[in-house]
Amino acid sequence: MANLTATRPLQPWTAPTATDPVGSTLRLPGSKSLTARALVVSAVSDGTSTLSHPLRARDTELMAGGLRAMGVHASIVDDERWLIRPRPLQGPAHVDVGLSGTVMRFVPPLAGLAEGPVTFDGDPYARVRPLGPLVEALRSIGLRIDAADGGRLPLTVHGAGQVAGGEVVIDASASSQFVSGLLLGAARFERGIVVRHEGPPVPSAPHLRMTVQMLRAAGAAVDDSTPNVWTVEPGRLSGRGWDIEPDLSGAVPFFAAALVTGGGVTLLGWPRSSLQPVDTLRTLLQQMGGEVTLGTEGLTVRGTGVIHGLDADLSDVSEFTPVLAALAVLADSPSRLRGVAHIRNHETDRLAALAKELNTLGADVAESADGLEIRPRPLRGGAFETYDDHRMAHAAAVIGLAVPGIELSDVACTSKTMPEFPALWSTMVTGGGRQ
Repeated sequence: MANLTATRPLQPWTAPTATDPVGSTLRLPGSKSLTARALVVSAVSDGTSTLSHPLRARDTELMAGGLRAMGVHASIVDDERWLIRPRPLQGPAHVDVGLSGTVMRFVPPLAGLAEGPVTFDGDPYARVRPLGPLVEALRSIGLRIDAADGGRLPLTVHGAGQVAGGEVVIDASASSQFVSGLLLGAARFERGIVVRHEGPPVPSAPHLRMTVQMLRAAGAAVDDSTPNVWTVEPGRLSGRGWDIEPDLSGAVPFFAAALVTGGGVTLLGWPRSSLQPVDTLRTLLQQMGGEVTLGTEGLTVRGTGVIHGLDADLSDVSEFTPVLAALAVLADSPSRLRGVAHIRNHETDRLAALAKELNTLGADVAESADGLEIRPRPLRGGAFETYDDHRMAHAAAVIGLAVPGIELSDVACTSKTMPEFPALWSTMVTGGGRQ
């Protein structure tokens, strides 16, 4: 688990404690996953695309900035509507990936289509995040790439204006983003691409389905009928309008607040048919004692103030792990969260970080090979290190609802996916926006 050198001023924050059940109706920013994919697909399409209600946050601004550095016209001034006009990709260019997995894994394949070199680097911890399997896969289909040991950042893609494409074999068990990165630009490759995964199961399957569905929506011919094989035929994609759903992962801490306080939280604008794993979240929250309904107003979660322990495989929804762990330490019975060994390679080693910080507060948390075993005990306030990881900050805020004196080392890290988080959270807890 890395101790990072901060790349911006830290913002310590004491999580507010709830004195009453929360009762809020919220409109959250758009999905990071949908926004990132829409930006990349739009950059390799023919014609103009628009993104309605996109997420404006550090990760998505870095994605737009990386595409813009290679020549794409990306207008993101309007918070409600971004405009993307593809242009021939050019180097030399430099792409700052920050700490974003999507930028460091989705943009290098596109850099092969640029004329000239494109360099990639980011925050200190970005240099230890897994990237090697993707680099080797790209080399196998004709890209010339210089990279640090292990195929890590910093790296340079020597774009030749075209990518041969073809068949690649990859172990994507560390991140589904390896597969998504190979697929998103593949319609522009001369032979398209066939991606074969060999290794332990690929995590976060809903994100792969999202990639496939969005490519098809833009006109790509994608075959994912064979398990662990994805084929994208060469062809033209069409610019289009993308209506970005609210961010489900960003909503999880707010829904958790309903369970902790015995209140109710409604997320406005939730679609009847979603590209995000809302059914899985509904099941998990119900198992922990919540009531989840989708009505005309939006998606609503209500709690009783009693939280039950959870035994669940979270491999498809690993982003939920920190907040579910926070709920688990407040539950009335033990929990076992499993299937998430790969989150050791996210913004930080999330399993080690959660175990350390939750135990510091008095919990009884043990790391397993692929998750956490949690036995609730009385908790106390204290310092909570966020490790420059927005999901760690979300977990600490949830615990702070029930435990006074939870002091986050840095809440500004939530700007990665939701700059408004501290204000939205405080308003919810203090009663602004009550139902």
